[in-house]
Amino acid sequence: MTMKMNVSPQLQACMDACLSCLTACEHCATACLAEDDVQMMAGCVRVDRDCADACAFTARLLMRGSDLHPQACQMCAEACERCAAECEKHAAHHDHCRQCAEACRACAETCRKMAA
Repeated sequence: MTMKMNVSPQLQACMDACLSCLTACEHCATACLAEDDVQMMAGCVRVDRDCADACAFTARLLMRGSDLHPQACQMCAEACERCAAECEKHAAHHDHCRQCAEACRACAETCRKMAA
């Protein structure tokens, strides 16, 4: 059961972007761990996990209407940019990295708008 909150479209878009990015990062990290050269993907897994945690934290603050959401959104945007940059290094060979980078870029853009 999905529960829609009565929030502004901008806030809803940011929550949705955070949750989509969280999902993409978790999927990417799991897929990276299944790659033949896991050591080469270690940096990607690290930033995937940081970004997933940042997205989850930010989404929770947005959901509860915390006054700290601008700071969380700024931090989340930074985590997303770092993750996107790392995933883009592997995107040509790993579709999960390409999808993650796209979700991260979209989330970073939305979070920066909410932080402003």
